[in-house]
Amino acid sequence: MTRSLVLTVIGSDRPGLVSLLSATARSYGANWLQSRLTTLAGQFAGIVHLQVPTARADDLIAGLQQLGSQGLRVIVATSEDEDAASPNVSLRLELIVQDRPGIVREISHAIASHTDCYSAPCSGETMFRARARLSVPAGADTAALRATLEDLANDLMVDINFDELAAHAD
Repeated sequence: MTRSLVLTVIGSDRPGLVSLLSATARSYGANWLQSRLTTLAGQFAGIVHLQVPTARADDLIAGLQQLGSQGLRVIVATSEDEDAASPNVSLRLELIVQDRPGIVREISHAIASHTDCYSAPCSGETMFRARARLSVPAGADTAALRATLEDLANDLMVDINFDELAAHAD
């Protein structure tokens, strides 16, 4: 039997942090399944999904907590590995709009997204860009979700792309 561990990691960015984290995971027999890692404002930050034999999970968690002494803070959420739940549909959303306070709040009523800001090429104004890969239950009303996002896009004067992805697409 295995357990899933979802790690949130953060520390001052420097070479070797991913190696440190992966070596610790491997030393307890964990399998690194998925991650999203980045550098923001000089900080290394990420989310990592590990799978570990249930008998070694507590030891791995303790080992991960010890990485704090090396400048890497790790928060761990655990769950028994899920069985085959109902199939999901993957959707891709991309939108670009002039940045202003409240945009993320408005968008997050429908979804959670990864975001970044940059200067618009012509005006130099700050732009807001969000890209998200959404996983919704196969029976979900994606047409209603699309309509909600398109209504929001009209209110914000935003460019939006919203597409259903093929099975197993990234």
